[in-house]
Amino acid sequence: MENKIIIGNMKMYLNFDDIKNYLDKTNDALLKVIISPSSIYIPYFINKGYKVAIQNISEHDNGAYTGEISANQVKSMGINYVILGHSEVRSNLIENNYKINQKIKNCLKNNLKVILCIGENKEEKNNNKTKDIIKKQLELCLKDILDFSSIIIAYEPIWAIGTGNIPSNNEIIEILEFIRSLYSVKIIYGGSVNEENIKTLNEIDLDGFIIGSSCLNPDKFVGIIKTIDN
Repeated sequence: MENKIIIGNMKMYLNFDDIKNYLDKTNDALLKVIISPSSIYIPYFINKGYKVAIQNISEHDNGAYTGEISANQVKSMGINYVILGHSEVRSNLIENNYKINQKIKNCLKNNLKVILCIGENKEEKNNNKTKDIIKKQLELCLKDILDFSSIIIAYEPIWAIGTGNIPSNNEIIEILEFIRSLYSVKIIYGGSVNEENIKTLNEIDLDGFIIGSSCLNPDKFVGIIKTIDN
């Protein structure tokens, strides 16, 4: 799995007993990945030796923002990765590209690595707007940022997330080449990655994967990791 980035995004799944059972199955393969649990569970994973990503942060440095978490607080806990711009956050929390840009700048100021999620919805794909959408998201989210060494782009077609449907390898390659023509960044793929399709997806020249529901079962997740490793 040399040079491959693997992120397990647990979203808002698993209760405390589930987390304890998950941690009981921790092994060397799982410790190679970046795990992103609900923020209340993060200390348990850190204490087990996991690399951890938080699922979102505030655009504010500090202050009277109940329920928010700042980049500085994240860094002070030993967390080094932040997921930003996930389509579920964009939709559920009405988060726009301008706010994501502010969050990215706060992350970089605190020496955090950013996993920036981008992607088109089904209507945009059907109307051949994928590249236009991706270009706009990147331009606005990365505005005024000159150093991309701490930024990982996660291409996650919205229509693929949780649906079991994924683009063809050729479609993903076309988007990778397009992004690389715009920015010199690491690029990973996400959207219904599972144990059935990972072998095919792993044939693409990707820097890694962001994996959702398939990371919730540690045994299945280890299987995916081993496939990537091979």
